[in-house]
Amino acid sequence: MIINHPFLGPRDAAEFTVLGDAALINRPDGMTAGIEEMHDFQYLRDNPAGEHRELWYHEQGDRSWLVVTRNTLTHEITTVELARDVARAAKS
Repeated sequence: MIINHPFLGPRDAAEFTVLGDAALINRPDGMTAGIEEMHDFQYLRDNPAGEHRELWYHEQGDRSWLVVTRNTLTHEITTVELARDVARAAKS
């Protein structure tokens, strides 16, 4: 599988490590969140069939974090964004 890195261009997926659901970017504040909210964040995950946003870490490259939108059935990648840009847009 080839990931089209925003800075480096097409890269092999073997250069990356997958963390999981990109919703992890929006983690609750551990100092103010309740136990149920932290439990749900830590342990409850969706397992969708179809389009899904995932966090990928470019471990064998520039060490950037990416949000990859990928179809879990076909492995087709539709978009690749820098995770920092996604996080900043979510806070705006």
